[in-house]
Amino acid sequence: RWMRWHTCGLCEQDYHGVVYCALGWACWKTYLGRPETDQARCLAMNVLGNGLSEARHDEEALSVYEADLATKRRLGASEDSILVTQTCIANLHARLGRNEQASNMLRDVYSGRVRLNGEEHEETVIAALNYASSLGGLKRFEEARSLLRR
Repeated sequence: RWMRWHTCGLCEQDYHGVVYCALGWACWKTYLGRPETDQARCLAMNVLGNGLSEARHDEEALSVYEADLATKRRLGASEDSILVTQTCIANLHARLGRNEQASNMLRDVYSGRVRLNGEEHEETVIAALNYASSLGGLKRFEEARSLLRR
C-alpha cells in the first residue's frame, strides 16, 4: 500500500523529482488528520521529507525532518529510527553547505550506532564511512584516517 507513494503501479519505476515531491504532499495531506501517534501519519511525514529532498527543496525538507525528529523523540521512537532521521538531517545540512554542522551530527549518529549496534554492525560501518567522508570534506584527514582504522 505504501509503495504507491514511491513507485508507479503501471511501469514499476520509482518516482523522482517534482513528481515525488507532489506525491509527498499528497501523502502528507492524506494522513495529516490522524493522531500524532498514528504510524501512517509518521510514515507520511517521512514521505513528504523524502519528496521535498528529492526535488531539491532542501530547506523545506530540513524543516520536515526536524519536526519528524522532534516528534519521534517526544513519542519515544526507537533509537534506530531517530538515527535514520538524524542522518537525513545531516545530509541536508551538507547539501546546504553547512559542513561543520553536518559533520557534528554524523559524529553523533556514528556514536549512537556504536552504542546501539556495536562496532562491527553494517549500519555502524556505514555511519563511520559517512562521518569519515564529512571529515574529509572539512580537510580533517587525520581524524578521518584514525576513524577508519578502528
